[in-house]
Amino acid sequence: MPTTVTRLSSVRLASSLFESSFSSRPAVAASAPGRVNLIGEHTDYNGGPVLPVALERRTAVAAGVEDGWFFVSALDGTVRGVEIDRPLRRDWTDYLVGVVRELRAIGAAPPGARVAVASTLPIGAGLSSSAAITVAAAKALSLLAGRRLTPAQLIEVAYRAEHDQVGVGCGRMDQTIAAHGAPGTALLFETGSGAIQRVPFPGRLWVVETGVAHRLTEGYLDRRRAECERALELCRELWPGLAHLADLSTDDLPAVAARLPADLAARVRHVVTETFRTRLAADALARGDFGQLGWLLVEGHESLRVDYGSTIPEADAIVEFAMDHGAHGARLTGAGGGGSVVVLAPEDESARVLAEIAQGFRERFGREPVAWSTRAASGVRRETLRG
Repeated sequence: MPTTVTRLSSVRLASSLFESSFSSRPAVAASAPGRVNLIGEHTDYNGGPVLPVALERRTAVAAGVEDGWFFVSALDGTVRGVEIDRPLRRDWTDYLVGVVRELRAIGAAPPGARVAVASTLPIGAGLSSSAAITVAAAKALSLLAGRRLTPAQLIEVAYRAEHDQVGVGCGRMDQTIAAHGAPGTALLFETGSGAIQRVPFPGRLWVVETGVAHRLTEGYLDRRRAECERALELCRELWPGLAHLADLSTDDLPAVAARLPADLAARVRHVVTETFRTRLAADALARGDFGQLGWLLVEGHESLRVDYGSTIPEADAIVEFAMDHGAHGARLTGAGGGGSVVVLAPEDESARVLAEIAQGFRERFGREPVAWSTRAASGVRRETLRG
């Protein structure tokens, strides 16, 4: 059966880890949520809209002042001394190092810190664990330095930490929902203009993990982004003033197909049609039309499979099983190459739908999928440390 995790779980874990690792209590703590993107995949770095929801599962960062920098994670419990100006290690500490460097750039970093990280988010499941840690760390460490950053500043620090420092070709969607998430709402974020619109989402959704982890730093997302940048260059030969691929309309697609190589034309087709679907989905959600919303999710998944080449057999199968057994809709969420599937199902039918998905998955892949549920939750926040 699906499970939920309260926001306090990760905070208690981080605080306890800090005390056991450093023999003292943390001075500050902050947490930020993971996210499910209902629809709008690979549109954020192409100037299009996205429709994410903040999860109840969170990452917490507890911190205290120190002369140097010492990081520990609940993943392994090993304290690491880190020199911020040395080359990155290509492990999880790189995200914290990136945050410290970006906070230093705006005068909002402490001189040093002991930092403990704990999370209830699965790693590599396409649920934005990287943005959760960078946004939570930006909040905690800036508070430790006596600074109160605005949501916009937290977003920018976290984005630059991941994009510029770690080298992931991400957009700003994940950091934005981590900062602006609110209970009972999805967020229609128009990445081209920066406009944000809250859309009521009072219900529950389900996350089914494929069990196949992806690592964005291994180049998959960077390749897709480079393909889109090349496609934009070629499209500007037809439309010189074009700012983003998402600014194209579906009426432009025949000209794109005639001018661009087939693989690049397919990438453009996904971005353009996904932009159209995402705005329709936000409208359907606002009207409570889960039938249309679900259909749009399935269409989006098919576009990811055919035009963007980012799904995997496990995700395709989960969508198939969900739709065969009465779900409103289902779709791979996250960058792809692994990750999780978001499933929308009638609440009174959800247990049966999830059981059918699990049975079909076991029969096809020989293992049990992990499934859990969530409601839309709050964004980054300072957490109260209990005595």
